[in-house]
Amino acid sequence: MDLNFFNKKNEEQESLEQVLEHSIEVEEDLMRSYLITAERVHDDDELKERLENFAEGNAKRTKQLLDELNDRKE
Repeated sequence: MDLNFFNKKNEEQESLEQVLEHSIEVEEDLMRSYLITAERVHDDDELKERLENFAEGNAKRTKQLLDELNDRKE
């Protein structure tokens, strides 16, 4: 096999891992923002619950992204 083929595959893998790592950071930042905002909401229970639900969605996506990243590194 051509060495360039392996180098290109390795570069693609590293690039994909960087995208996944960045996405994890974004999801975690959003989750924190939603939770902090929810903690500050005292007069709107519906908004507080929606923000907590958003954070839960971010937590699930973060878990999925971490699983994908770990699968690719194995």
